[in-house]
Amino acid sequence: MSLMGEPRSSSYLLLHLAIVVAAALVRGGGAATSAAFACGAGSPAAGLPFCQRGQPIRARARDLVGRLTVAEKVALLVNTAAGVPRLGIPGYQWWSEALHGVSNSGPGVRFGGAFPGATSFPQVISSAASFNATLWELMGQVVSDEARAMYNGGQAGLTFWSPNVNIYRDPRWGRGQETPGEDPAVSARYAAAYVRGLQQANGGGSHAGLKVAACCKHYTAYDLDNWKGTDRFHFNAKVSKQDLEDTYDVPFKACVVEGKVASVMCSYNQVNGVPSCADPNLLRHTVRGQWRLNGYIVSDCDSVGVFYGAQHYTSTPEDAVAYALKAGLDLDCGQFLAQYTESALKQGKVSETDVDAALTHTVAVQMRLGMFDGEPSQQLFGNLGPQHVCTEAHRNLALEAARQAMVMLKNDAGALPLSPSRLRTVAVVGPNSDATVTMIGNYAGVPCAYTSPLKGIGRYVNTVHQVGCNNVACSGEQPIGAAVEAAHRADAAIVVVGLDQSIESEGRDRVGLLLPGRQQELVSEVAKACRGPTVLVLMCGGPVDVSFAKDDQNIAAILWAGYPGQAGGTAIADVIFGAHNPGGKLPVTWYPQEYVEKVPMTNMGMRADPSTGYPGRSYRFYDGPVVYSFGHGLSYTKFTHALADAPAQLSVQLDGLRAEPFNASEPGRTVPVTHARCDGLSVPVHVDVTNAGDRDGSHTVLVYWRPPAGDGAPSKQLVAFEKVRVAAGEQVRVVLGVDVCRDLTVADGDGIRRIPLGVHSLHVGDLTHTISLQAESLSR
Repeated sequence: MSLMGEPRSSSYLLLHLAIVVAAALVRGGGAATSAAFACGAGSPAAGLPFCQRGQPIRARARDLVGRLTVAEKVALLVNTAAGVPRLGIPGYQWWSEALHGVSNSGPGVRFGGAFPGATSFPQVISSAASFNATLWELMGQVVSDEARAMYNGGQAGLTFWSPNVNIYRDPRWGRGQETPGEDPAVSARYAAAYVRGLQQANGGGSHAGLKVAACCKHYTAYDLDNWKGTDRFHFNAKVSKQDLEDTYDVPFKACVVEGKVASVMCSYNQVNGVPSCADPNLLRHTVRGQWRLNGYIVSDCDSVGVFYGAQHYTSTPEDAVAYALKAGLDLDCGQFLAQYTESALKQGKVSETDVDAALTHTVAVQMRLGMFDGEPSQQLFGNLGPQHVCTEAHRNLALEAARQAMVMLKNDAGALPLSPSRLRTVAVVGPNSDATVTMIGNYAGVPCAYTSPLKGIGRYVNTVHQVGCNNVACSGEQPIGAAVEAAHRADAAIVVVGLDQSIESEGRDRVGLLLPGRQQELVSEVAKACRGPTVLVLMCGGPVDVSFAKDDQNIAAILWAGYPGQAGGTAIADVIFGAHNPGGKLPVTWYPQEYVEKVPMTNMGMRADPSTGYPGRSYRFYDGPVVYSFGHGLSYTKFTHALADAPAQLSVQLDGLRAEPFNASEPGRTVPVTHARCDGLSVPVHVDVTNAGDRDGSHTVLVYWRPPAGDGAPSKQLVAFEKVRVAAGEQVRVVLGVDVCRDLTVADGDGIRRIPLGVHSLHVGDLTHTISLQAESLSR
């Protein structure tokens, strides 16, 4: 998706203006989103089959589509869908956003009046640091409560184009902050959990009702916006079948298969020479065919226009329409299909059947949402209103999410937590020390309220405040001296530095990983001047190379706060002063600056290539030096693990009709997943977690897998994780399941999942457990 206020081509800005104007017309120039509701009392269509709630959804959708004229159909192919007055159907704006709270980034949401704001949770990369799938789903439920309430009040739609589940492949990516990180297993679990929370499907099968309709984006291999002259509108992501299968597509598959998401968005970029939104192999064959999407496929905004106008993939606009619809696209964010579909029909490049198929998918989702069931107040969730937005419970969950997002990277000699009673004055310095808007990241709405770091810290101690840098760019003449003087007079210093949307954002990738401008100078000078402990707080989405601070003895502790949402300042202070015991873990590898100096952002390869010196990406394939590792995070207490139960061997039963002849003792032998009987085939892992310290705390059990040696196998892979709360001195047993066919597999060069036979190892902290997988042929 694209937002105003960022570098754009003139054609893009004209498109965005057209969308905004059309959105205003759909909303009635700022009135409620729908002046009337389809199939309500007095509707001219009330007695028609598509208004009969007891009929199957698909039959209702087909009935409606069959009653439309060609012009009416074409007008429904875009996000600013026109109404059909003769059937009592109002216009509808499909584009709403809810990445980490209801957002007005898209034209479908309007704050004001009875809905001045909504709960703003931490940015996704921060929430991912909690490694808490239960929290992710609860956040989705809160967001859907507030979204439905705003819809009922006429100030939002019901189709929210969130979450972003692209893999955070390169640390420079400006939109990495929107994602759950670099690991496909974490991203997949986040995707399914957040989608379930948002949608809260009721009923079963293809007719299941939806509270709101989520959308997983941007499919696929999209993780470059604008780097050294290469932008997303022109980028051809060259991706191996192996990487596509075991990395880039993993979260999207989970969205559809496990989360039952109602929509998938295709991306701007090409994948191996074909635009994502024009690729039938990706859309029709994979998303809808293999994964069985029950919903619609939407383009990123003006993607069809981009592959025609910017990528020159087709020679005429009508050809672009044909490629998109035949590939499986159902809805165009933009006006391209509205402008050129009728001429494509007249030229015979698409058929009305192609258009009908697309509309049936979109209308069916609207019907599952109850949008063709009349007045919302008479439906499920019709009771939700302004009193259900920014409630105390929702604010408390935002605070808890922010606390769980905090990652303590360094704590020399137990410097943290600080004791307020021993501190007369604390210097709070840095360009993000009094941040508010910065804390909510991008794709955010209007929060219920803000608590900045300065305000949060001020609830514990007396503070003296100096920014040190007037902004995060921190270039040229800056008031660093005043900050150093404040630190010199204080008993402790808390330095809040990092990034903001002027450095990393949509349309803006970074070139390097160092703190911008003179920020490093500010941190070092303050730490040198302070007579007490100096705590460095990093507010940023992407990783930064803070090797200088890691090695500086004057810097006692480092805390990564990410973009912690509306309650971020309270959470930061609660960790620093010990009201909350941090338990967050890094969801991305923090590389040194030297890494990005030799790795082009355009190289999509995950695996290392020793022949060229390419080091690989993520903890799964890169084994070079790091600043901080994926999964790193400290606590105020100590946790130990003991393996309570796990099998030493497991048989993989093969389908007798499809099993290949093999020698079980043959080195490197693998079994295609399609040849195995996968139902119930899992490895139970029972781990006893003991809190050996004197503070209650939460701990994430991370189970890593090391496969038998094989071509392209990861050096290790996270296969299971669970967050558990353990009181001081207590022990809790955690039961995890490792799915053999999903988790203990390696994609080969053709993108085929295979189960390696032989000895596998599972690792939990310092524990190692080996398990032997053997094949067992079955005949029918």
